[in-house]
Order: sequence, then C-alpha cells, then structure tokens
Amino acid sequence: MDREVLRRKVGTAALMGFRMLPGPLKRAMVRVGTPNYTVGAVCVLEHEDEVLLLWQPHRRGWSLPGGLLNRGEEPADAVIREVREEVGLEIDPGDPITVGVHPHSQSVDVVFRARIPGPRPEITLSHEARKATWWQLADLPEADQETRQILGLVQGVDRPARAGRLQD
Repeated sequence: MDREVLRRKVGTAALMGFRMLPGPLKRAMVRVGTPNYTVGAVCVLEHEDEVLLLWQPHRRGWSLPGGLLNRGEEPADAVIREVREEVGLEIDPGDPITVGVHPHSQSVDVVFRARIPGPRPEITLSHEARKATWWQLADLPEADQETRQILGLVQGVDRPARAGRLQD
C-alpha cells in the first residue's frame, strides 16, 4: 500500500472516530485546536456625504460606532445595541455590507451601513465616547488602526465583486 492511500485511510478513520464523540467533547477539541477570534459589529452612519465618527478614551484616533458581540448575539442585534448605547440612535442596520477577517489581530468585523435621510439627528453620547463628529472621509485627520481597516473594506464595497474561477 503506498503512503498516499495509507494517509487517506488513517484520515478517514480519524474523522469517523471524531464523528462518534459526544458533541461537547468535539466542540472542546475544536476550540483547543483552532485559533480564537473576537467578533465585532460596526456601523457606518452616513448623512449626506459625511460619516459619524467617535473619539473614545480606549481608542487611538477616531472610530466608528460599534463593539464586540455578546455570547450568542447576532451581529445585527449587536450593532443596534452598540449604536444605541454609544450615540443614542435607534437604527435598522439592514444587511451587512462587508465582513473583514483580520488574522494578525484574530478579529472579525461585520460592517453595516445606515444612510440617514432628512435633517441630521441629535447625538447623545454615552460614557464610552467623548466626542462625535460628522466627517468627510477625505478630511479625516486620524483614525485608529481598526477603523482604517474597516473604512478600507467599505471603500471596496461599491466595486463589482471579482468572480472566482477554476485555477489551471
């Protein structure tokens, strides 16, 4: 028997053995053997041609409203909660516009966009933010690293998606 056939047979036997383990043991094994990521949900709140950014003591630069998901929380529910907590606005976030996976920081950002029509809403800051300002993104003086990553993702959203293909 050649090595490749033996490797496939051993792999199949291991997968069949794994399948028979109790669910909690399987989940524990997967958690130990895979990297852990934190998941956050952020919202790009747009009014006319400007985006709402916050100055928060725990960040280095301007940042978007949002935060980490609670255990078992859906990203849309998290962004609704975070926007309400941080700036006092009730939003319908719609569907995510993009998702960023950042292996270097072991984080995932689920990004929503809410376009605000009519007059600019009144912002009520929580204890988490010191200032809130509407910025034209081209004029943004400084943003923290995570916000720059997210804004980079958002800039690519309006471009058509690149279709996949079979590699030769």
